[in-house]
Amino acid sequence: MAGRQRRKKLEESQVRLQGTRLALQMRRLLERLHHAGTARDKAGNRELFCDDYVCMLLLYFFTPAITSLRALQQVSGWEQTRKKLGIRRTSLGSLSEASRVFDAKLLEPILEELVDAVVPLKTGREASALRGLTAVDGSIFPGLSRMLWALWDRNRQGVKLHVHFDVLKAAPCQMAVTPAACSEPAQLKAMLESGRLYVIDRGYASFELFGEILQAGSSFVGRVKDDISLHVQEERPVDEAGSKAGVIRDVILKRLGSDHHQDVIGRPMRLVIVRTTNRDSGPTDLWLVTDRLNLDADLVALAYKYRWTIELFFRWVKCVLGARHFLAHNANGALLQMYAALIVCLLIQLRTGRQPTKRTYEAIQFYLMGWVSDDELDAHLSTLKPSAN
Repeated sequence: MAGRQRRKKLEESQVRLQGTRLALQMRRLLERLHHAGTARDKAGNRELFCDDYVCMLLLYFFTPAITSLRALQQVSGWEQTRKKLGIRRTSLGSLSEASRVFDAKLLEPILEELVDAVVPLKTGREASALRGLTAVDGSIFPGLSRMLWALWDRNRQGVKLHVHFDVLKAAPCQMAVTPAACSEPAQLKAMLESGRLYVIDRGYASFELFGEILQAGSSFVGRVKDDISLHVQEERPVDEAGSKAGVIRDVILKRLGSDHHQDVIGRPMRLVIVRTTNRDSGPTDLWLVTDRLNLDADLVALAYKYRWTIELFFRWVKCVLGARHFLAHNANGALLQMYAALIVCLLIQLRTGRQPTKRTYEAIQFYLMGWVSDDELDAHLSTLKPSAN
């Protein structure tokens, strides 16, 4: 058997940053983290500041030539890169220690600031009626063998990324990282905010959770199993718009659940049944429960349809952004890296004014590496089609 091939060292020309505007934006965004603490190597000879470490994480996602922590350490030794990013030369020990020293929660305000700056991509009747629409889901990322805290079963480690996705802005607005073996409804309960319209799949179906969402000052559209007990209070006619959206039934329920269970919600709910067509299984009926009694039936169906935007976002993060490889083995380091990934997504969206695509992401990478000029990047962005309202 052939021995493992030795990784080639990076050349400075492969990671020579030329995109001054984006590099400066990254540094200004992270300035507030400078005094959040320092990480030193074991000998205590070198130190690394929090803003430097996060800036290097952003560089990891923006530069395809960087694929490991050792490559990041090598990049910090190049004069031109240090000048562009305003970072110091650091050691591998300092980089490794930084994932434990710097609290990942420090990046929450930065994420919130970027989300607030994103302009909604949808307007009009839908956006007005579905204000605050937030898709919720979790996705598993394979863990490393050293991640004992993320032990999934006897032979595997897994990390689950929980994301709240603002549908109208097409942007992640809240996130958490846990071991893969966790309760998604419990995690949603811990992350609830007011003023949201949560859209959730059957994995979150829980009458207790529905009640918690209402108590938090939010609403929901959730899919439930088609065997729940029906206590019909009012049967509503389905209008033409609802029929076109696939709605076959619209009823007001006196309560959710059977007579043998406590009514944990304590108010009438609404059930909208939507018929869809699956290529493999044929017609499928979606049973959607919501507290929005006055929301048009076609918009209830549309709200659930928008839940798939978060699935597309997870695919983008894994397959295009390349966030499946962890640079750190501890939980805080994994959270830091995921925050950096989401910040990269938002920076691209703010720069382009739309959801990022693979081609645009590649153009920005080439721009940072000096293969695309400012004028060429602007020309590419000007050709992008505006997002549909």
